[in-house]
Amino acid sequence: MNRPRKQIHLAAHFPGVNNTTVWSDPDAGSHIDFKSFVHFARTAERAKFDFLFLAEGLRLREQNGVIYDLDVMGRPDTFTILAAVAAVTERLGLAGTINSTFNEPYEVARQFASLDHLSGGRAAWNVVTSWDEFTGENFRRGGFLPQDKRYLRAKEFLAAAKELWDSWSGGEIVADAASGTFLSDPDAGRFLITSDQFDIGGRFSVPRSPQGHPVILQAGDSEEGREFAASDADAIFTRHGTLEAGRAFYSDVKSRLAKYGRSPEDLKILPAATFVLGETDAEAHEKADVIRHQQVSGQTAIKFLEQLWNRDLSAYDPDGPLPEIDPLVSENHISRGRASVRQHRDPITTAREWRALAEEKGLSIRELMVQVTARQSFVGTPAQVADALDEFVQTDASDGFVLVPHITPGGLDEFADTVVPLLQERGVFRTEYEGTTLREHLGLRPVPAREGVRS
Repeated sequence: MNRPRKQIHLAAHFPGVNNTTVWSDPDAGSHIDFKSFVHFARTAERAKFDFLFLAEGLRLREQNGVIYDLDVMGRPDTFTILAAVAAVTERLGLAGTINSTFNEPYEVARQFASLDHLSGGRAAWNVVTSWDEFTGENFRRGGFLPQDKRYLRAKEFLAAAKELWDSWSGGEIVADAASGTFLSDPDAGRFLITSDQFDIGGRFSVPRSPQGHPVILQAGDSEEGREFAASDADAIFTRHGTLEAGRAFYSDVKSRLAKYGRSPEDLKILPAATFVLGETDAEAHEKADVIRHQQVSGQTAIKFLEQLWNRDLSAYDPDGPLPEIDPLVSENHISRGRASVRQHRDPITTAREWRALAEEKGLSIRELMVQVTARQSFVGTPAQVADALDEFVQTDASDGFVLVPHITPGGLDEFADTVVPLLQERGVFRTEYEGTTLREHLGLRPVPAREGVRS
């Protein structure tokens, strides 16, 4: 018996602090002007996407001791943007990355509960960690948290936030014409949390929000990240770029859910993906090649290579061969504040693999960086891209995608106008929102109030 065709989930990542955005394109706009966020969000909502996603950076990136000026410099506050976007959208989910290392549970829980109220139940939190002292210097806790405790803190942080959200499960606000507004339960909001990372107690100030808890997102392919997602997340981002790798990741993470009393439907797997569309397959691939070389200029290629080699390579020709010297393995790194640094856990082995690839294909430094820094990408006509997206989802390589356009803010428009209608015709993507909350968009079960407590 054939199973029903799965519905595809789509989210839109507002381009920002990365090299994906082609800032030299004449159609590129501001990443800080509110009009950019409005255009992008309204396009995503017009296309019936599940949610808009914002990343976050807590410190300007540096390389060789100077600000990394090949990238975007600066980013406005995530909560401020999402609250403002809530006012110009009606159904689109609003997801933001907020760091669990350099914030406190009460503050973050209060902000997300407030956003969930303001948006009518559309808030989502991408829980991330940070272990580097460089970022920590911006905070009073700079450098104190050992790397091996970052997931411990994240789990305890999330558990504390859930306790705060649930502290209002039994307290309704009742409006009375004679006596004014009062609480039906005088203990509503009270909490006491003691753990390795936290010792807090008091009363939470925000009543239970429409979703109960915001949707919890998590990004991380490590063993710790997969287990954290299986135990606590509603969706996980990945970078797996092939059907085979996607299916292996999908199977692995979904198989971990049962031991936490969860079903496969309780966690959505959403790889990040780019796309390039053309009237023909050849035109799309030609455009994609031009875009990749705009994203990885010669100067950018050298900077990328330095992040692995941990050396100043500015004297090298980006159109020449890789350095003969090996990467410098050291606790001190020339690139600071960049997630890519942590991805190269064995620089010597990675350099050996890159040399073999460059020799096999005759690649220069720049051509190699174009290949090894590429994201999962769908290239072709709208029909071909719709076919590829659908194949990933129907064959359990993902539950959908977080799309990352290469232009701000209009980079999503063509996809919304050409690919989405084809997915709708196939019956694998909604034509209208059926619910009002993000949990409903994602097909997630509602978060019940705590047992024995009336909500």
